[in-house]
Amino acid sequence: MKILAIDTSSKICSVALLENDNLIDKNELEDGKTHSENLMPLLDELLKRNKTDIKQINLISCSVGPGSFTGIRIGVATVKPIAEVLNIKIASVTSLETLARNVEENGTIVSLIDARNNQVYCGIFDRDYNKKEEYLADDINNVIEHIEKYSNVICVGDGAELHKKLLNEKIENVKFVENNKELAENVGKIAYKKYLENNLCSADTLVPIYLRKSQAERLKK
Repeated sequence: MKILAIDTSSKICSVALLENDNLIDKNELEDGKTHSENLMPLLDELLKRNKTDIKQINLISCSVGPGSFTGIRIGVATVKPIAEVLNIKIASVTSLETLARNVEENGTIVSLIDARNNQVYCGIFDRDYNKKEEYLADDINNVIEHIEKYSNVICVGDGAELHKKLLNEKIENVKFVENNKELAENVGKIAYKKYLENNLCSADTLVPIYLRKSQAERLKK
């Protein structure tokens, strides 16, 4: 099964091509341009380099957030028409799941994404990357109260990096990983897992996951 994966939920625009959960090739770019400028050229180059026609893709996946509101919309808006034209299913993957895949050690995986103003998005997973409770979007101090009940905690993400000192103070024996990037390679690996679990959606049902309102919406309110 050939899987095409896209991640535009962070500053990095990335695409990946996989055979089942094995990476074939990938493109990643962070050059200051918008994802709308970079995504399609990266995608076209990836397919041409690997002599793959878009019609050979069996499953497409993308990160649906939380993260950059604009980036998420670009990824979702790109995936929907491709899936519809090819008549294939979509694997909807959260950026918190994507980050969790960076952790290879045994333990409770905590993905933390900086949401500014001391706020974070949080996902808590077991060693098999299954979600242990509902995602959180809250002040880091409130989130830590949820994390404290788990043992052998391993944190990942720019939110973990930003609040590392506080996490070390509050959580006993907490660990951190160096790779805090959200990349399409992991989106594709999770997509294959969702395929095996028959946990897929269609172009009509794919929706972004924001967890909270945008800054513009909050200011308007």
